[in-house]
Amino acid sequence: MSNFSRQIRLSSSSMMRCLQYRLSRSFTTIEGHRPTIVHKQGLDILHDPWFNKGTAFSMTERDRLELRGLLPPNVMSNEQQIERFMADLKRLEVNARDGPSDTNSLAKWRILNRLHDRNETMYYKVLIAKIEEYAPIVYTPTVGLVCQKYGGLFRRPRGMYFSAADRGEMMSMVYNWPADQVDMIVVTDGSRILGLGDLGVQGIGIAIGKLDLYVAAAGINPQRVLPIMIDVGTNNEALLKDPLYLGLQQHRLDGEEYIAVIDEFMEAVFTRWPHVIVQFEDFQSKWAFKLLQRYRNSYRMFNDDVQGTAGVAIAGLLGAVRAQGKPMIDFPKQKIVVAGAGSAGIGVLNAARKTMARMLGNNELAFEAAGSQFWVVDANGLVTEERENIDDDAKPFARKTKEIGRHGLKEGASLVEVVREVKPDVLLGLSAVGGLFSKEVLEALKGSTSTRPAIFAMSNPTTNAECTPEEAFSIVGENVVFASGSPFPDVDLGNGHIGHCNQGNNMYLFPGIGLGTLLSGSRIVSDGMLQAAAECLAGYMTEDEVLKGIIYPSISSIRDITKQVAAAVISEAIEEDLAEGYREMDARELRKLNKDEIISYVENNMWSPEYPTLIYKKD
Repeated sequence: MSNFSRQIRLSSSSMMRCLQYRLSRSFTTIEGHRPTIVHKQGLDILHDPWFNKGTAFSMTERDRLELRGLLPPNVMSNEQQIERFMADLKRLEVNARDGPSDTNSLAKWRILNRLHDRNETMYYKVLIAKIEEYAPIVYTPTVGLVCQKYGGLFRRPRGMYFSAADRGEMMSMVYNWPADQVDMIVVTDGSRILGLGDLGVQGIGIAIGKLDLYVAAAGINPQRVLPIMIDVGTNNEALLKDPLYLGLQQHRLDGEEYIAVIDEFMEAVFTRWPHVIVQFEDFQSKWAFKLLQRYRNSYRMFNDDVQGTAGVAIAGLLGAVRAQGKPMIDFPKQKIVVAGAGSAGIGVLNAARKTMARMLGNNELAFEAAGSQFWVVDANGLVTEERENIDDDAKPFARKTKEIGRHGLKEGASLVEVVREVKPDVLLGLSAVGGLFSKEVLEALKGSTSTRPAIFAMSNPTTNAECTPEEAFSIVGENVVFASGSPFPDVDLGNGHIGHCNQGNNMYLFPGIGLGTLLSGSRIVSDGMLQAAAECLAGYMTEDEVLKGIIYPSISSIRDITKQVAAAVISEAIEEDLAEGYREMDARELRKLNKDEIISYVENNMWSPEYPTLIYKKD
């Protein structure tokens, strides 16, 4: 062998060793199976949900942690524990009811919550294994009922409460939370919980539910998540008069006083945890946009109602274009009637307009042309430039008087009139008004110029859905594409045909947005990162699936969906030069990764509910 050949081989070997070293160093499983040091033994361990394994403690651990004799002698496997819990769950569902006001879903929530209180690892193992069944229990629609009844369901604190009475104390209060590292916070002020209105302090249930999905779907370590309630009062008169209400019994702060409380909170949490990501959840429309604009360029934060809902809707809208047998690039040709001009509705409108404009050339003319594809109807009817006291956020979508005259419409025209005259490709509901898509509205949609019109009844919970899939398929026709915010079963259309009900659930995106932002180390959550997430979801379905009317994937695939979305978010953060890296993976190393390596990086940093080996050490 020549010296040159030998040098080449040696050089190649060195390169391979460097590459293997880089990959092994970069992709070390952060959320791996490292032994955990604990400073407690005996009953203290069994009463700690973070470390309790129940009957799964090995005999060695029972001796080491002084548990022998405190547990039944048979050591159970994870699978046996799940089997026992599921058997108990089926038996206890009836017994857990409080009476006629307590639904079967709420009974399941109570049983799952008890498991969460005593064994956190087992809780998430069950949730992940049965995610399709239990996501609707820990999240929408059941979480709405949980929030309404939270005062009676409260047993032990989960999360933190900052209130208007704590002004001037938040910086010290934040150190009362025991975790030195927090990766993800979901915060609400309880002012607009789902479509249920002002639920005050009881709204913390939505923050808890969202973070359960961050753990189950995105693999965020449950010891590094924090649900937070900011209690600035409530305007719900029933709660103000309820002597058992757990929150401040005063009317909501407003104006500068309100902003001062939120400012102090943001400064406190980012002072203690500079790299935390804060998701704003269920803030009333009045504040959702203002707070988003106030903080988004200086903190790692996003608003799921505005940006997450918009991303999921964009993915569905692009999927509806594909279901018509057209390429996604045809999206700017779609005529869209939007029912609802709250924070979710305006968020979707802004995102859809930007997506269309980008496809049309991403210039001022493109942006203007894209805006002409939307017709917005709120509680007062069609929004036009004649509207008095029009909200600033809705103003860009107000139709011109001369323009609507050509359609025989006027300011305040009803939804059915608009649908009948516009003949839209898409009817999108974000109104929080159950049954808004009446028989008359759906009959009018039959006149759509599209060969396959789409109906998005996106309001939550189920009772607020604008229509049901049965109504959509029976009135508009079997060829309609249907999506909703809360889960509905598919519809049997007869003759072996199925009307697919797609759940346009925010859980397809927000876990991946959060995880991708965390692992990229991005300083902010940019529009480009959100767009990348939506486009990743839109492209997840195969061509055969979308042609059958399936535009969203099965919830059972949520871990894989989240992994792909997170990887897309990281790639975009790198492209925009926002990525600063995470732990051992610095920005320079992150930029060297290809697509498959980024996916591996994400997967290796997703926590899984496995019992760690516990080692006792005295304080």
